Amino acid sequence: MSIVIKLDVVMAERKVKGKELAEKVGITEQNLSLLRNGKVKGIRFSTLAKICEELCCQPGELIEYKK
Repeated sequence: MSIVIKLDVVMAERKVKGKELAEKVGITEQNLSLLRNGKVKGIRFSTLAKICEELCCQPGELIEYKK
């Protein structure tokens, strides 16, 4: 069982660069990179909400559960 982060896919579909998204969301590029690579243990709902707002998506488009 694992949680898969699909942020890279959504960013590519919307042609958004990491630096641009990090600035708009208010997080560092390094933290965004860790999130994109699934190397984080958690994310604040406020950060998730800002990412969803900037990418015009739902949380389920960014996070997937796999058995």
